[in-house]
Amino acid sequence: MTREGLTELPPPARNAICCDCGRPTYAPVPVRHIERGSGPGYTVYACPRCAPDVAPGPLPGEVAPSPSS
Repeated sequence: MTREGLTELPPPARNAICCDCGRPTYAPVPVRHIERGSGPGYTVYACPRCAPDVAPGPLPGEVAPSPSS
């Protein structure tokens, strides 16, 4: 362990809104990635309590890009 590792501030907490219960969570679980026609896609998150009950979808890197025509 380095001195910087002991004295630096921790990284900011990552938070998201649960797609099932709608409450904020500081331990988001990615459950699916939504692609959009224009602009970047986005990841949908669930809280650890709701994640087992949410139907998972593809995440980035799980779906091969479609071949160009």
